[in-house]
Amino acid sequence: MTGGKARLLRSGGPLLGLLATWLLFAATAGGTFTSWANHELMLLQTAVVGIAAIGATWIIVGGGIDLSVGSSVAVGTMVGAIALREGASWPLAAAATITACTLVGFAIGALVTGALGRLVLAAMAAALAAQVVSLVTSADTPATGACLAAAAVAATATWLATARLRWSLPLSPFIVTLGLWGALRGLAKGLGGNQPVYFSGNDDIRWLMMPGSTFLPPGVWALLGCAVVGALLLRRTVFGRHVQALGSNRNAARLSGIDVPRTELGSYLVGGACAGVAAVLQLAYLSMGDPTTAQGLELKAIAAAVIGGASLAGGEGAIAGTLVGAFVMTIVDNGCTKLGLDNWVQEVATGAIIVGAVALDRARAGARRA
Repeated sequence: MTGGKARLLRSGGPLLGLLATWLLFAATAGGTFTSWANHELMLLQTAVVGIAAIGATWIIVGGGIDLSVGSSVAVGTMVGAIALREGASWPLAAAATITACTLVGFAIGALVTGALGRLVLAAMAAALAAQVVSLVTSADTPATGACLAAAAVAATATWLATARLRWSLPLSPFIVTLGLWGALRGLAKGLGGNQPVYFSGNDDIRWLMMPGSTFLPPGVWALLGCAVVGALLLRRTVFGRHVQALGSNRNAARLSGIDVPRTELGSYLVGGACAGVAAVLQLAYLSMGDPTTAQGLELKAIAAAVIGGASLAGGEGAIAGTLVGAFVMTIVDNGCTKLGLDNWVQEVATGAIIVGAVALDRARAGARRA
């Protein structure tokens, strides 16, 4: 296949797939699917999947994978809901949600790059500091803030003190995130005692996913903002180019002077931060913290990235294409619902799309070799 045809397959293929999918459901479901109200709903649903997929794109371009993003989003929604239930303002709750998911991304990156020893030492220092502060603080004085501050200082000090330790014991991203897929889901359930967390008296956060308030709901603008920032960072910054070089050829990146562990850790931090923003929107959409939410989100995010042109072999991906892929996934789910199909049909369709996305990735790889 010529270079021009290969480029056309990579750039035009996702858009053609989006158009074909939309036309299929427009013809079969009719006005219930093509109405603006339904498209507004699909845009809101795409906001969560799309932002998570932007983070997945960064990780995939860097040669990694994250199977735990759905569980991370669930943990984030629980943290934010607990904060709102305790009377925190919605910006503070959103910040707590994003921070929790970013810390998950940091933990994944540390394990993948081999910093297991430093991570364990930092966690032990934080836990010890929290215990000490809780013991010396009187029962009448709220100790949460002091514990968090002392834990953060102790963890940071330990991390800096062990900065000269060699990066060792790297683990497979697949194994690490597969393990965290279950562990984080269990943590989300534990945070709420196996129950959803409801909050009242603070409705401000719901406006982020409220349809009909403006031409486009704030959550959709958040998606577009994340896409623009993510694309510019990936294509126009040194860090973004380093991530692409890492995914293209790890050994060549190391020989060219790129700090491979730091770059890989940074890509997972970006993925964690995107998962945090997606968790904020999911919390606003659900109006509660649900430990069972976002199940299967990791597969949709990966499929959206691959449909949009990201290569599972690393080194290649585009944020704009990822948005197209995310919208394809949403159209399939919404279209099946409008046709009155059972959930199992949607799950089969989603699985078929994922397999098709992998086949598409193989076809693009063959086109590049030709």
